[in-house]
Amino acid sequence: MKKPLLYISRPLPEPVIEAARKIAEVTVAPDNSALTPDAARVCLDKYDAILPTLGDDLGAETLAGLANQRCRLLANFGVGYNHIDVGAARARGLTVTNTPGAVTDATADIAITLMLMAARRAGEGERLVRANKWAGWNPTQMLGMHVSGKTLGVIGMGRIGQAVARRAHFGFGMDVVFYNRSVVKDLGIRARQLGSIGDVMAQSDVISVNVPGGAENRHLISREVLARARPTSILINTARGDVIDEAALIDALKTKALAGAGLDVYEHEPHVPAALISLENVVLLPHLGTNALDVRTEMGLMAVENIRAFFSGETPPNKV
Repeated sequence: MKKPLLYISRPLPEPVIEAARKIAEVTVAPDNSALTPDAARVCLDKYDAILPTLGDDLGAETLAGLANQRCRLLANFGVGYNHIDVGAARARGLTVTNTPGAVTDATADIAITLMLMAARRAGEGERLVRANKWAGWNPTQMLGMHVSGKTLGVIGMGRIGQAVARRAHFGFGMDVVFYNRSVVKDLGIRARQLGSIGDVMAQSDVISVNVPGGAENRHLISREVLARARPTSILINTARGDVIDEAALIDALKTKALAGAGLDVYEHEPHVPAALISLENVVLLPHLGTNALDVRTEMGLMAVENIRAFFSGETPPNKV
C-alpha cells in the first residue's frame, strides 16, 4: 500500500521522525516557524495528513475555500488544540486527534515549580545574585510563603488538575479545594468541590489554573474573579495564556491585590508585556510545560500512532 504524504510542522525528536517514516512519506518543516494561513492551505492541498502543533493557524478562515484539499487528518502534537477549529475541520472531512496523557505529569511538575518559585521568591532572588546586589543573609531577607499546610485551589480538575492536586496534597500536606464544571468524584485525596471560581479564589493560598484553551474559556479568570482572591495568594497558570485576562492580572500584581503569580503561558505568545516583565512578584517561564525529551518523544509517538491507526482504517486512539 502506498504510504500517505505527511507534513510535520516543526522539527521533532529523531525517534518520532523515524517512527513517522515507517508509516508515511514525511516532510519536516525546516525550522520552528508556525504555519501561517497561506502555508497551512498549501499543506492542506498537498499532503494526506498534517502533524501540527501550538501556533499553527488552522482556524475556520484558513480552512475555508481550499482549492484542492487532499488532507484528511490533523494529528495534533499536544493536548491543547485551540489553534484548530475542530468544527470547521470536521465540516471539511478532516479528522482531528491530539496527545493527551503524555503531557499530564510534566505539566503538573511545572505548575509545582512555579508555585515554589513564586512562593519563595526564587526568581527575584536569582536576579539579585546575578546582578551582584546580594548583601548577604539576614533574618528578614526576602520573606515568602511557606506552602506546606496551605490551601491549594484548582480551577479545572481534569488530568492535569488532579496531578497538581496530588503533588500538593501528598508532597506538601496542602488542603485542596477546586472548581470544575462537572462533578468530580474519587480523586484519591481529600478535596472539596466549590460552586464557583470566585469561591475557590477566596479560599485559596495558591490557585492553579488547568482548563483547556479556546473561546469558551477566554478570560475565564476575569478582573471580577481576580478581585475575589486573597491579597496574600499566588496564581499559577500552565493552561493557555488567554484563559486569564492578562491586563487585569498585571493590575492585580501591581496593586498587590495578588501577592504573586507564576506563568508558563501568555495571552499573545510569544509576546510578553513589558509591564509584566518589569514586575518582581511574578515568575515567567517560556512555555516549558512539557519540555522534557522523553515527554516530547512520547507525545510525538502518540501522534504517529494516531496517524498509523487512521490510515489503517482504525479509529485513532485519541480522536477529538
